[in-house]
Amino acid sequence: MKKTAKKAGSLTIALPKGRILKEAAALFKKAGLDAGPLLGDDRRLMFENKKQGVRFMVVRAQDVPVYVEYGAADLGVAGKDVLEEQALDLYEPLDLRIGRCRMVVAEPKELGGRDNPQRWTHVRVATKYPNITTRHFLSKGIQVEIIKLYGSIELAPLLGLSERIVDLVQTGETLRRNGLVEVETIMEVTSRLVCNRASLKTKPRKIKCIIENLSRAV
Repeated sequence: MKKTAKKAGSLTIALPKGRILKEAAALFKKAGLDAGPLLGDDRRLMFENKKQGVRFMVVRAQDVPVYVEYGAADLGVAGKDVLEEQALDLYEPLDLRIGRCRMVVAEPKELGGRDNPQRWTHVRVATKYPNITTRHFLSKGIQVEIIKLYGSIELAPLLGLSERIVDLVQTGETLRRNGLVEVETIMEVTSRLVCNRASLKTKPRKIKCIIENLSRAV
């Protein structure tokens, strides 16, 4: 059973650590909510604006949907990649259009020169996204062996751990520097506003106001 946020009169918003935090804070500021103090101290994990009745918390990107689903946060900012991978029961009212990147299949350049993806029947893939990767290949009738990694995915083909990888890219420069080429794009990724379904019922006015203000800011 899902829990609701503890402070009934205020809203708690979960923001992701890392490169998206600055973009998200700027967007909330345009929407009239100041999360700026979180940017000045990278060890500060929570900031409460009592005047506006809003509390911001900073957590790992992968944890944002969990905090929101279980009501520790009413709202959150999460990448579409994380949402698709976890498939939690969240309301997703708005594409914030920040943190733009792509999830791609990539392989070594020398393999790509003679490879034909249409003839794949079985592949070994290293990725941080086993669920998305499995769904993608099975939907194409390709058996897939997943090797779950947590970082430096580009090393896997270079060291013979896997033939291919599935990972996020922005410009593709990291792939090129490691001798890899893109084979196909699985999905375009941006950060989304997500909402706890119970909070929608208990704090509808505040949440609707934030969604409308963010929509205009976007």
